Amino acid sequence: MNFDQLLASAANQGLTMPASWGQGRATFGGLVAALAFDRMTRVVAEGRPMRSMQVSFVGPVTADCEVVIEADLLREGKAVSQARASLIQEGETRLAALAAFGSGRESSVSVPALAAPDAPEPDSCQALPYIKGVTPEFTQHIEMRWAFGGMPFSGKGGREMGGWMRFRKPPAELTDAHLVALIDAWPPALLPHLKQPAPASSLSWAFDIVHPRPTMAPDDWLLYRATIDQAAAGYGHTQAGIWNRQGELVALSRQTVTVFG
Repeated sequence: MNFDQLLASAANQGLTMPASWGQGRATFGGLVAALAFDRMTRVVAEGRPMRSMQVSFVGPVTADCEVVIEADLLREGKAVSQARASLIQEGETRLAALAAFGSGRESSVSVPALAAPDAPEPDSCQALPYIKGVTPEFTQHIEMRWAFGGMPFSGKGGREMGGWMRFRKPPAELTDAHLVALIDAWPPALLPHLKQPAPASSLSWAFDIVHPRPTMAPDDWLLYRATIDQAAAGYGHTQAGIWNRQGELVALSRQTVTVFG
């Protein structure tokens, strides 16, 4: 199933996660967060885009097992709606999320967005290929081109990592739900510090989507760059920016990552 089919299926009925969207022993975190986001959009007032979302990956959402997605409205004010969502599998909460949706208002405050970093064109960047049994299964759906930092498990270290990304099969429309999935596609920026493969996963994730949202075609490349703020004792703290090809800021992301190596 492609991403659009999964969104449609989750909206209409219970969903069993396909193994083709796997990430190690769990389902790709960007997908399960996008499903939670999509369900929350259905309980808030229309015309209020998502501004900020916080996700806690409580436990692995596994493949070939039905998941129940629940969402409810916490409060709806004149301009802002607050909602929460949970993904439940085998009677246990596997993901918990909070999100704030807000309509625009007139304001005297206007600050230019962070400028995009200089990066080589996607065609000149090294591709991260999908190799069955080697790379995460979900990378057969999302294409990435390396522009910053070293490859995972290269032992090169450094503070930054990232590059270009897009869906291998362009969706009919690049919605906010698609952005949620793309933002989480890159591996943790800590992995180039390791010299051999070791487990790592997101513990918590907070991200903001910028509105008014810049224009993007379904097959456009988006640029992602993550930097490490600090890492020690098996945990790392990273932040990232996402821009379109025109250099316009699209989203901001922050993660706490666990690493076993």
